[in-house]
Amino acid sequence: QFVKIETNLGTMIFKLSAETPKHTANFIKLAKKGYYNNYDFNRVIKGFVIQGGETDSAYAAMGKAGQVFKRIEPELNTSLFHQKGALAAGRDNNKEKTSFEGQFYVVDGKKYTDAQLDDFEKRVGKGFQFSADARKIYKEVGGTPSLDQNYTVFGQLVKGFDALDQIASTPKNKTDRPLVKVKIKVSVLSKKEVQTLQL
Repeated sequence: QFVKIETNLGTMIFKLSAETPKHTANFIKLAKKGYYNNYDFNRVIKGFVIQGGETDSAYAAMGKAGQVFKRIEPELNTSLFHQKGALAAGRDNNKEKTSFEGQFYVVDGKKYTDAQLDDFEKRVGKGFQFSADARKIYKEVGGTPSLDQNYTVFGQLVKGFDALDQIASTPKNKTDRPLVKVKIKVSVLSKKEVQTLQL
């Protein structure tokens, strides 16, 4: 399944993963409802991620008010990693690593050396190792390997890297919020629309 995220700074097309059925189904459900269209990319950190959907502060306020909101069980998979363009679910600092339903981010990231990747492996521990594919991509294309095995990646950008670069580079304030709102419109592509994609 493919989804399109349109913004005033360009359009991005993502392929969603079959390896993360809960996160993929949740994103499609909310996209079809038009849920994300009420939001924007509210946190932009070049070389790290661009974050959209429900804000961190909104979830914190819900928690303070004693509201119980649904979370998604983590679907961590070593074949799905935080390479540039990875689509992943946001969350708070909970030990179970459960995701928020209404928040997502796209990885901008940067390139890393073998020595830096070795350090990340040691920090994760438990025998964790990046695959040869992940290492190659982190060195040649870039990403945010520090987030691996902590946040669920459920999709990958396949078209619109120029839009990602534009959004990641947009001027922002001290709290990383863009000075000009980056509105989003998320839609699920039909089979016919997918066939016309020149990937």
